[in-house]
Amino acid sequence: MVMSDMGRSTHDLGMDLRHKQPIGPQEHGTRQSGAENVLATARRPLDDARAQLREAVEYLQYDESVYDMLAVARRELSVSIPLRRDDGRVEVLTGHRVQHNLSRGPGKGGLRYSPDVGIDEVRALAIWMTWKCALLDVPFGGAKGGITIDPRSYSHAELERVTRRYTSEVSPFIGPDIDIMAPDIGTDERTMAWMLDTYSVGRGNTVLGIVTGKPVTLGGSLGRAMATSRGVAYIAMLALAQRSIRVERASAAVQGFGKVGRGAARILHDAGVTVVGVSDADGAIFRQSGIDIPKLEEHVDMTGSVVGFSGAEPLPGQHELLTLDVDMLVPAAVEAVLTEENAAQVRAKVVVEGANGPTTSAADRILQEKGCLVVPDILANAGGVVVSYFEWVQANQAYWWTVDEVESRLDARMQFAWNRVWELVESSGISLRSAAMALAVRSVAEAHRVRGLYP
Repeated sequence: MVMSDMGRSTHDLGMDLRHKQPIGPQEHGTRQSGAENVLATARRPLDDARAQLREAVEYLQYDESVYDMLAVARRELSVSIPLRRDDGRVEVLTGHRVQHNLSRGPGKGGLRYSPDVGIDEVRALAIWMTWKCALLDVPFGGAKGGITIDPRSYSHAELERVTRRYTSEVSPFIGPDIDIMAPDIGTDERTMAWMLDTYSVGRGNTVLGIVTGKPVTLGGSLGRAMATSRGVAYIAMLALAQRSIRVERASAAVQGFGKVGRGAARILHDAGVTVVGVSDADGAIFRQSGIDIPKLEEHVDMTGSVVGFSGAEPLPGQHELLTLDVDMLVPAAVEAVLTEENAAQVRAKVVVEGANGPTTSAADRILQEKGCLVVPDILANAGGVVVSYFEWVQANQAYWWTVDEVESRLDARMQFAWNRVWELVESSGISLRSAAMALAVRSVAEAHRVRGLYP
C-alpha cells in the first residue's frame, strides 16, 4: 500500500494527521467543518474542489484538521485595477490572486482574463493546482489569478495597461521564489512579457523566473506552448489503451478549441484518432468521417471560430457535442460542463479532462456508474505546469534545453504519473480521480507533517 507511512503519529509536531476513526458516510453528509463555514455559499467549482478533498481525506483516514487546513487558501489578495480607456474614460476592474498552498514550494498557477472570473472560481483553480503539482512531483504549490474582464472588448493598449497595473498591485505578493504566473484563458505569452517587464522594472533587474509561458526570446521554454495539449493527448492515448481501444480506430469529440483543445485535437488527429466533433464558445461542428483538423485550424486562424467551417456540419449546441457517440470525449474549455443534467446522456467510453474542473461531483458519480473511464484534470492537463517547471529551472540556470529534451522529459513525467495512479487504482479498486487525489493530498499532507507548525 503506497500510503502506509502517513499513518505515523505526529503529536511531536503539534499536528495529528491521522484520524482516530474513519469518517463515516453520515458524518460526511452532515458535519460542517470550520473551513466549510467560512464560505458556505461557495460556487459549484469550489464546492466540487472541496468535495474531492473531503473524499481523499476520508480515504486516507486523516484527522479533520487536515481537511480544515487544506480546504482554504494560505493567502488571498483582491485588488482594484483602475484603467484609463483609450477614449479617456476611467474604469475600475477587480483582480484576484490566491495562493492555496506553499508547503512544497512557491506558488504556481495561471492568470485568467474572463468576465466570469470571481474569487471562488480562483480559489477552486488554486486548489486543483496544488494537487496537480503534487501528483506530478513538481516542487510548487497551487496558486491562481484572474481579472474580471472580457479581453475581446478591450484594445491591445488597454490590456497592456490592465496587466501592468495588476502586476504592480500584486508585486509584493509574487516572485520567482514566492509565486510564479503563467498564461490561462484570455492571456498569452504577450501578457507574460508585460508582467515580466513590469515586475523587473520594479526590482531594477530582469527577473526571468517571475513568469512562465513567456516568449522564447525572453527566456521562455521551447515546447511550452503545446505542453498542456501534448500532455492531454499523451494521457488520452494511454486511457484508450487501458480500454483496449486502438488509437487508429478511435473516435473523439473535443469541447473547446483554444489553448488546450486545439493542440490536443491536432495531436490526436495526427496520431490517427478520428476527431468527429469540435466546439468553441461560438458553436459546434460535426463530421461522421472525421474533421480535417489542419484545415479547421486554417479556418479558425482566418475567422476566429470553428463556426462556418465548410468541412463539417453545424451542431445545435454544446449538449449535442458532449453526448456524441464517440470513444473519447475531451472537455477542454471551462469548469462544470458535465453535470448531473447531461452526464447520463454521455456516450463516450473515456472522458479526458483537458479543462480544470469540467466534471461536477454529481456528474462524476453518474459517469462512474455507467462504467466510463474519467481521467481527472489534475492528471490529464498537468503537462502545462510540468513544462512551466522546466522553464523556471532553465531561467534560474540561464541554460536552455532543446525541444526534444523538453518533450521527452514531459512524456516521462506524464507516464510516471499515469503509472503511479493506475497502480493505486488496481490495488484499491477506487476510481482514477480518487486515486489521483489520494496520492496528491498525501504528498501535501506529508510535507505539512514533516515541516511541522510554526510557532
